[in-house]
Amino acid sequence: MSRKQFKKVVLAYSGGLDTSVILKWLQEQYGCEVVTFTADIGQGEELEPARAKAKALGVREIFIEDLVDEFVRDFVYPMFRANTLYEGEYLLGTSIARPLIAKYLVEIAQRTGADAVAHGATGKGNDQVRFELGAYALKPDIKVIAPWREWDLTSREKLLDYARSHGIPVEGRRGTQAPYSMDANLLHISYEGGILEDPWYEPEETMWRWTVSPEKAPDEPDTVLLDFENGDPVALNGRHFGPADMLRALNKLGGRHGIGRTDIVENRYVGMKSRGCYETPGGTILLKAHRAMESITLDREVAHLKDDLMPRYASLIYNGYWWSPERHALQNLIDETQQRVNGTVRLRLYKGNVMVTGRKSPTHSLFDATIATFEDDAGAYNQKDAEGFIRLNALRLKILGRKK
Repeated sequence: MSRKQFKKVVLAYSGGLDTSVILKWLQEQYGCEVVTFTADIGQGEELEPARAKAKALGVREIFIEDLVDEFVRDFVYPMFRANTLYEGEYLLGTSIARPLIAKYLVEIAQRTGADAVAHGATGKGNDQVRFELGAYALKPDIKVIAPWREWDLTSREKLLDYARSHGIPVEGRRGTQAPYSMDANLLHISYEGGILEDPWYEPEETMWRWTVSPEKAPDEPDTVLLDFENGDPVALNGRHFGPADMLRALNKLGGRHGIGRTDIVENRYVGMKSRGCYETPGGTILLKAHRAMESITLDREVAHLKDDLMPRYASLIYNGYWWSPERHALQNLIDETQQRVNGTVRLRLYKGNVMVTGRKSPTHSLFDATIATFEDDAGAYNQKDAEGFIRLNALRLKILGRKK
């Protein structure tokens, strides 16, 4: 396809070096008008400088969208209803933000009459897959430009040279570079690349932004009460919060107690292993509390079915299939189970740990103390029935054992 065929392109734009170079490169190589889209998903950065930089580079249509509430309500919360973990550890903080960005890339393209979208994800990472699968699912005929798969600007030095030769303002001096890359939103901060590419390297304490080290966390624990309705947290210590404010409050509590640090090597969808460090303080608290709430409100087989399905659901999000029919089908099943997940969980936060100390559900608890008790149950459970239960379940084991 000729690079001159596009009249207008919507670029997912952060204002950093990479996307600023991409902006100019699109104007130069495709001869097209560029529309910039910057998503505020709680990354905690001032976004107006991105507007100023885009304007200085000749952009006439600049979109900076506040998506924080939508991000938590429509993406983070549905994911946590499934108790989602990728490969047993990763809370998917980067992955879950990408379908929302893809949604708005497509919407802005339709709004502005653009005939293509562009992103700054590299050809080695997962994000290129997530952005593009999302865009194609939402607008099958959309065209996507991925400069990292086209250009020869394959190093930071080449990007800096391009920026200087084209009058693009850059921060820092030649030869200076952050020791790793960061990506943040209201759910987490990720740290990858650079010195972290050695999986034996221990990150310095100064890397972590949201959490104190567990050793330096307060010597006194915090006890918190988290109320759930239909599987979502709605109140903290009796005070009601909207989704974004709830996550902010949990992040603050978790960060204060050194909760939510992970250092993992994960399997990328494109085939390679990647080392990443993550801070997810609020999400770590929420996951523990949600499982505790489900422990007394979900039927055994429903709970086990959810656990069976969770790794598949996690992979769908990690690999970029949020907008797929199979994810929608799983979400419908998961959300159906959450109608009973109502009540309160009590937690103790202390030096990197989240400990459940109580759970109650006045309307939906399936915990029956008269049956579960080790004391006299007044005939609620006939212990002799267990003999036949065991005999029937041992039958196949006996047959197999005789053949051995």
